[in-house]
Amino acid sequence: MFDWRDYGNGIVAFDAGYVRPILAAIHMVIENGRVAFIDTGSNDALPNALAALKKLGVNEAAVDYVILTHIHLDHAGGAGSLMAAFPNARLVVHPRGARHMAEPSRLVVGVTAVYGADYVDRVYGEILPIPAERIIEAPDGYVVSLAGRELLCLDTPGHARHHICIVDRRTSGIFTGDMFGLSYRELDVDGRQFIFPTTTPTQFEPDEMRRSISRLLSFAPEAVYLTHYGRVPDVRRRASDLLRHLDVLVAIALSEKDAGAERQQHIKQAMALYLFEQIRAHGCELPDAELLAVWETDLELNAQGLCVWLDSQKS
Repeated sequence: MFDWRDYGNGIVAFDAGYVRPILAAIHMVIENGRVAFIDTGSNDALPNALAALKKLGVNEAAVDYVILTHIHLDHAGGAGSLMAAFPNARLVVHPRGARHMAEPSRLVVGVTAVYGADYVDRVYGEILPIPAERIIEAPDGYVVSLAGRELLCLDTPGHARHHICIVDRRTSGIFTGDMFGLSYRELDVDGRQFIFPTTTPTQFEPDEMRRSISRLLSFAPEAVYLTHYGRVPDVRRRASDLLRHLDVLVAIALSEKDAGAERQQHIKQAMALYLFEQIRAHGCELPDAELLAVWETDLELNAQGLCVWLDSQKS
């Protein structure tokens, strides 16, 4: 069995099977028997994706679209496998990401530089190319029609320059990829959700992130749907938390900008102290070791991304 969340509005989230349970969700929009997948996890997601279709009582031919919020491999690594399994599907992706889905070699090189070759091979495996004729480039304002249900694509830089968010005009919910941060279900306390920014390499831009979050709020969404992980309501309050945390992370990075070889480690340590303090203030009582198991990779990647951003300020 895998984690399955049916929100009762034609939107379902299920566990992508990426690295650990309830780390990465794949969302499905279902309308009149037609299906769109939003984000794909890694190649390991295919069995769960097929099981999800079976659970809905449809087959692979019912999938019209696979939509990527961006091309980081925890969101897009399984796209080639899913597209090979779904004969009628078209891939929808930011124009900056389209060529990397058709020819993923440069994308793999970039990811390998961050994670290392052994990790990429173990976690992602072979990234399959997608025929260019099956790829739709989605600039700002592009509308995907899923059996008449409109999914509006927004260009939302800040986490990555190839990032889109998708507004479901039927529900006013927004699929936010990584733009609206991380909200892991292990940290829920009495129905209250904790949220934290993701500043992973290599294109984190805090000012753009603030603008993109503000733009999402302008749609007055009833909820946002995060790849990490699932539905987050009370959007304005969570946005306030997110921006407050973002300001602190930027301040931490700037305070360490001249720390030399120890800069990344100093940023990571300061961020971890702040994060754990905020989680405790939220009321979460998980032991430190369990919190670290949830957050260790994100802390490392956030620190790397903040360092890349600091270096970009020098040029």
